[in-house]
Amino acid sequence: MSTVIGVFRDVSTAENAVKALRNKGFGDNEISIIAKDDKKRQSKSQDMETGGDFGTDSLGDGTAWGGALGGMAGLLAGVGALAIPGIGPIVAAGPLAGVLSGAVTGGVAGGLIDLGIPEERGRQYEEDLKQGGVLAVIETSETKVNDASSILRENGAKDVEAHGGDTRKN
Repeated sequence: MSTVIGVFRDVSTAENAVKALRNKGFGDNEISIIAKDDKKRQSKSQDMETGGDFGTDSLGDGTAWGGALGGMAGLLAGVGALAIPGIGPIVAAGPLAGVLSGAVTGGVAGGLIDLGIPEERGRQYEEDLKQGGVLAVIETSETKVNDASSILRENGAKDVEAHGGDTRKN
């Protein structure tokens, strides 16, 4: 397996990329999106400021505050909201949502290490997320890496890279 990752400037361009990936045959089990949730609910913000238990929320009550992903919830399975120390509330959709909920203490960078992303690059992606970027993470076979990379670029992703398997920086 290989991981392709790209950074989008906003949710709508990431959503367009997800649609294009799905149209090319990529499945929901291959596509993950992570976005910072800038819609702060008072109680959740207070929990973070006081170091309280922010935990994970289901997006069932969640398109209101998990709405940072717009229509993404309808595009991908496994959507969840959680707090990452140093970043704040994020919304993740796809298989990576489960990985991140188990790696809250390691942050996004820690969760990406498990996918073959070097720690230094993971920290950069985490910083992109802090700055309002949206991460698209595609876990796929080596034969589909070039297609995934091209689709992300064609839809406005910057810093598109492939990791793991027999891949090289794209």
